[in-house]
Amino acid sequence: MKLPRLRVHSSGRYLETEDGRGFFWLADTAWELFHRLSREEADAYLRDRSAKRFTVIQAVVLAELDGVKTPNAAGHYPLIDDDPTKPNEAYFRDVDWVVGRAEELGMYVGMLPTWGDKWHKGGGIGPRLFTPENARLYGRYLGERYRDAAIVWILGGDKFVGDEEERQIIEGMAAGLREGDGGRHLITFHPIGQYSSAMYFHEAPWLDFNMIQSGHTLYRDNYTSVAVDYNRVPVKPVIDGEPGYENIPHGFDVRNPRLGAIHVRRYCYWALFSGACGHTYGCNEIWQMWREGLTPMVGAMLPWYEAMRLPGSGQMQHARALIESGPYFDRVPDPSLVEPPNCTGPDYVAASRGPGGEYGLVYFPAGKAATLRTYLLKGPRVVATWYDPRTGERHAGGEVEVEPWKSTMFIPPSAEDWVLVLASV
Repeated sequence: MKLPRLRVHSSGRYLETEDGRGFFWLADTAWELFHRLSREEADAYLRDRSAKRFTVIQAVVLAELDGVKTPNAAGHYPLIDDDPTKPNEAYFRDVDWVVGRAEELGMYVGMLPTWGDKWHKGGGIGPRLFTPENARLYGRYLGERYRDAAIVWILGGDKFVGDEEERQIIEGMAAGLREGDGGRHLITFHPIGQYSSAMYFHEAPWLDFNMIQSGHTLYRDNYTSVAVDYNRVPVKPVIDGEPGYENIPHGFDVRNPRLGAIHVRRYCYWALFSGACGHTYGCNEIWQMWREGLTPMVGAMLPWYEAMRLPGSGQMQHARALIESGPYFDRVPDPSLVEPPNCTGPDYVAASRGPGGEYGLVYFPAGKAATLRTYLLKGPRVVATWYDPRTGERHAGGEVEVEPWKSTMFIPPSAEDWVLVLASV
């Protein structure tokens, strides 16, 4: 399968394919994919994610967990003499295979050229390898090599830009990628936790869309971070590229409760209904591709091939199905649909609608009732349907008369999270 090139929609809010179809970014976080899995293992992983309707796999070429000094599963190191201008052909043939297999299965690779510890001055295993000059050369190499591949470039790698030299490294790598691939691929930047790419590069011409990392806690108001970037000028799409991972301990402390499927669902729908053009899922054991014999990071406890079966990953496809089932390029966030006072914290109700009030999408994260300003929707009536984010099933919710200044209370079918779909008739 040859996938079409991706671009930013004319509205500046969404991504689309070159033939004008909406592209829903549904990514999985597989940082160590190139580094730790054999081709056979990578194939099993990619087939699973394709079956669950993921569209992007986020992976790192020079990986975080000693990805320069420890060889990949085939025994190949990525660089000769730890020099970014001397890539090891054997290693990159393995990367080529994964990128090609992902495309065959209908998925793009969100490729990080390097983890941040290879260019940032503090933190991580390293080694620190990059200068502005060799970053440009390395970027050009990658751009040329993957010029025709199904790729989205993700610069950064979980670090903040600490000084002008580090900024020049990122700018140099971006310039090299553009020189190498002729501008064929989108570029974004993956920041450190609770930051956004916009804080450093929003007006950079190479930054096609913003990415935030909302972080790994039982609750984080990622809807606020998404809304901030949604409202920036110039307008650019935004994605939460690293929300809380399924099965990760709250705040990285193994004594704390772990995030479950409910938490990854909340981050997904909060982001989508607050202006995001897609979403990234993550799992604690999947990002590091952990298995017996490797050092467990952040309390990893399931081999990656068992963690693939955790329920949250399979439930993400229902968010994609919901968004793709209606008009694609006109969804706008509208918290005013929820009559004050809205709940706060993990009970926050996120709302979006069509530009003329033709429909509304409202996420109820905790099964609690909320009152909606149905008079903001187009009348004379709206049909309510409850969408189950665990299964994708729809349940009739009745009809409501649209009357001036009249709000309506809605009670979810159960004490779980639900999406309310309102359609004008």
